[in-house]
Amino acid sequence: MSACRASSLVPVALAPASVEAARTWALGTTPKHAAGIRFKWRYEDRKLNAAGRATARIAPPDSVRLDYAATLGLSSGAGVVIGDSVIWAEPDQDFRSFIRGAPVFWAAMGVARPAPPGAIVTDGLVGGADHPRQAWRYATGADTLTYVAGNQALDVEWRSGSTVVARSHTDLDGRGWPARAQVEFPGTGARFELTVVGVDTAVVVPPALWRSRR
Repeated sequence: MSACRASSLVPVALAPASVEAARTWALGTTPKHAAGIRFKWRYEDRKLNAAGRATARIAPPDSVRLDYAATLGLSSGAGVVIGDSVIWAEPDQDFRSFIRGAPVFWAAMGVARPAPPGAIVTDGLVGGADHPRQAWRYATGADTLTYVAGNQALDVEWRSGSTVVARSHTDLDGRGWPARAQVEFPGTGARFELTVVGVDTAVVVPPALWRSRR
């Protein structure tokens, strides 16, 4: 992966904060009940350009089953993410094109992940007095996640050292559900976009679907 040393999402110092405070904030972005989020998607990188439809079935606080299909049925797949881990995926490589870093995918769904144990956490307000937004930064080893939330939007930046691995911007609707999102992976030239077409708050996910594709 080539390096991308773009300017930081939050190019100012933030104040020390606790892991517990970050967890409380992240919990406030988590859906209170199960939901199925249906969306149109488009993916492109230096070799591939594809589009289709998908459904993310979320079971709070930290589980999602994702099913997707490309236009004209050229490909399809499914997988389960719990917390920050892909539990299973079929086909594995295609699914991981969607999930290049679980916290970034969660952010595209409008959900912030809690700070992991041992993280160095900082926070603060950014954006000026007219449009203040809340920023949180988690530093763990060489990796840094920076969130900015407010004005019905959620942004996240993932850095490894000085390299930007991924950036995501999600617009939220008036109920806190995602409306649209754009995710970029500068080092690989990849880009993923989604537009939500419906949210089913009465969804039920049969237990077997957490274990396998069918």
